[in-house]
Amino acid sequence: MDSTDLLTIGEIAQRAGVATSAIRYYEERGLLSSTRTSGGQRRFPREAIRRIAFVTAAQRVGRSLDEIGVTLAELPDERTPDSGDWERIASTWRPRLDQQIEALVALRDQLDSCIGCGCLSLGRCAIYNPNDRAATLGAGARYLLGDTAADAD
Repeated sequence: MDSTDLLTIGEIAQRAGVATSAIRYYEERGLLSSTRTSGGQRRFPREAIRRIAFVTAAQRVGRSLDEIGVTLAELPDERTPDSGDWERIASTWRPRLDQQIEALVALRDQLDSCIGCGCLSLGRCAIYNPNDRAATLGAGARYLLGDTAADAD
């Protein structure tokens, strides 16, 4: 690779819209790789901008850096996902995204009442969750997790 195709950490950060500390962290986690100059300065290939964009997009949909790392490790030669890769990746991510969307819709629709955990309004929750019946279904906000009052009967 020609050295003119390499960018400094500051150039990559500016182009990708992330902090240089994020780039260092991504490199430490194995999500990016760089070469070093004789003076020890990092130099990144231009395609690192696309990898950072992929990492950022994946984080926005709730993927952890560990999950992102596993996905990127499946690609040959540390390349960025192409359209075929993205189609495969998206098909595996879609079910989880659908679950997250359903959970957000349920939360939005229940914000004006109890969130289903029994702790926000004892007066109203006596109607939705008398005698804390939802607790028999397990820990957490049972109704937001998909349980219904009928499940607790």
